[in-house]
Amino acid sequence: MKRPISIKRGTVAAAFIDLQEEHRQDKRYLVEGYGEVLANVQRLQAAARRNFVPLYHWAYIVDTAKARPFHPLDADGKSAFSDKSDPLTEICHEVAPANGEALLIKAEASAFRSGPAARDLKSGGIEWLIVAGVWTEACVDATVKDAVASGFRVLLVKDACGSGSAAMHQTAILNLANRLYGGAVTNTIDACRLMAGDTVDAWQVEGSVPLRFTFENAERLYGEL
Repeated sequence: MKRPISIKRGTVAAAFIDLQEEHRQDKRYLVEGYGEVLANVQRLQAAARRNFVPLYHWAYIVDTAKARPFHPLDADGKSAFSDKSDPLTEICHEVAPANGEALLIKAEASAFRSGPAARDLKSGGIEWLIVAGVWTEACVDATVKDAVASGFRVLLVKDACGSGSAAMHQTAILNLANRLYGGAVTNTIDACRLMAGDTVDAWQVEGSVPLRFTFENAERLYGEL
């Protein structure tokens, strides 16, 4: 259900996941509606900078020299996606880190599965993470779940995430909404308002798996979040 929430200044950071060129240039990994996702991410980033919310950017880079059982490879032995030698792993220019913003490299789906990022954010007093990026059911999902397990409240910005199709994205958001304990699902406009200190109504999970979606009603339920 939707309930009013607000976020105390100084306790929130913004995390942007894998907003890389391959998702609009590599025909194998195109994100549906990627232009709109990037435009919403730009709005989030502008609001974060205006309101002194720290921004963290992640890129997925695969090094096949390291053991990765069952990882898909191209005919030349390179990773089928996000290979370290592929220039399309660059962050899209319109959402790239500004001077002084952290660009972090991850070698797995989650931004928080390994490395010091979660600990460093916690030690800096961060309680809330605003999360946006791609793909919703993969790296965004893994990042959100690990963030929650690390004790962060996650504000998942549904229209600043994307996947290979609308159905993949929408059902992934619904699955996360069903289990986003301590956090909330919202849209870009309201996420920007929250960073500015406003109170907004946002979806927060109550009980056990309240969104029993079907093929027929998933799009409607997604629109109600």
